[in-house]
Amino acid sequence: MKINYDIVIIGGGMVGAALADTLGNSSLKVALLDRAPPAAPDEHYDQRVSAITLASQSVFENIGAWDGMVRRRVSPVREMQVWSEGGSGSIHFNAAEIGEPCLAWIVENRVIQAALIERLHQFTNIHYLCPVEIADIALADNGAAVTLKDGRILNAKLLVGADGADSAVRRAAGIETQSLNLHQKGIVATVTTERPHEATARQVFLTTGPLAFLPLDEPHTCSIVWSADNARADQLLALDDAAFLSELEQAFGDALGKIKTVSPRAGFPLALSHAKAYTAPHLALVGDAAHTVHPLAGQGVNLGFLDAATLAEVLLDAAANQKDIGAHAVLRRYERWRKGDNIAMVSVTGGFRYLFSNDWPVLSQLRNWGLSLTDAATPVKNLIMRRASGLEGDLPKLARRAL
Repeated sequence: MKINYDIVIIGGGMVGAALADTLGNSSLKVALLDRAPPAAPDEHYDQRVSAITLASQSVFENIGAWDGMVRRRVSPVREMQVWSEGGSGSIHFNAAEIGEPCLAWIVENRVIQAALIERLHQFTNIHYLCPVEIADIALADNGAAVTLKDGRILNAKLLVGADGADSAVRRAAGIETQSLNLHQKGIVATVTTERPHEATARQVFLTTGPLAFLPLDEPHTCSIVWSADNARADQLLALDDAAFLSELEQAFGDALGKIKTVSPRAGFPLALSHAKAYTAPHLALVGDAAHTVHPLAGQGVNLGFLDAATLAEVLLDAAANQKDIGAHAVLRRYERWRKGDNIAMVSVTGGFRYLFSNDWPVLSQLRNWGLSLTDAATPVKNLIMRRASGLEGDLPKLARRAL
């Protein structure tokens, strides 16, 4: 059986689901494909959380998904403290200094995905096909075809790869990537602390990688992301809870008092990557299928949400002007819009990984000097806050406030 769509999105994770929602209630017929339904949020915190910028919050509000996240569980970040291990340099960010109630929101990945999928069920032009298995992906001069293992063939004017760093869509299009294995893993877990976090995110740069404590909605509970060189990460993952907590306290210090409990831990490899092209005729890549960054700045998934909002704006403008949404000339507008910002973030987070994760004395002095100098330079610090929060830059309409 053949079914015709305007757009087929492969990958129903956070970015793929967000893209589907941005196209809701439009004239375009859209299919969102995923291999398995996401795990539903429960009373236990998800190991994976995201620091959602104010720009991403605006996207969620404008597509009608933010209330679903707030109803489940979100946590504001009103302040952020950053310091370097064994040094005097530090920097403190406060949302009040830029007239905002918060700098970002910490939201569990399962909460984000659940709210986005809940929202897409309210659109009649979006078909959520899950679970499905893909047998073949084919691109042709006049469109794309996705063959499912149950025999269905989905024809589309545009195929979108939102299927992660190991993108099958990207491979089918023959698009190469530039990548750098950082030889690090990110360790994630949930911890409880003696002192309340006071809605403050804290990050210390260790010689083996950064360690972040991200505030959750319970005042004594944080999500941690500990990036460490592979040998160190494997050692930490192999420890029992008591030994891990001892290592964690030694690395983090006493900013939150005694670290009392830790949930089960998980580790995932870290790499920088960037696709050499985001588009081809009848094809576009978004999110991790197009780029991956180091998690130290908390920007990875936010870049993906901006990809989704930008691509949607380009496609809806093209459809309104009766242009072919799969034409490469149309899709190149999306690529030009997003590529510069994404390359910059890949480069910056990669550079930070090497600048902060070594113990050369000269670099250590430079780090401390740079952090303290930036902390004292209020205009520079405020610009950093506004940029990192998604209040500055060439934003798509959905990422702007009060549409």
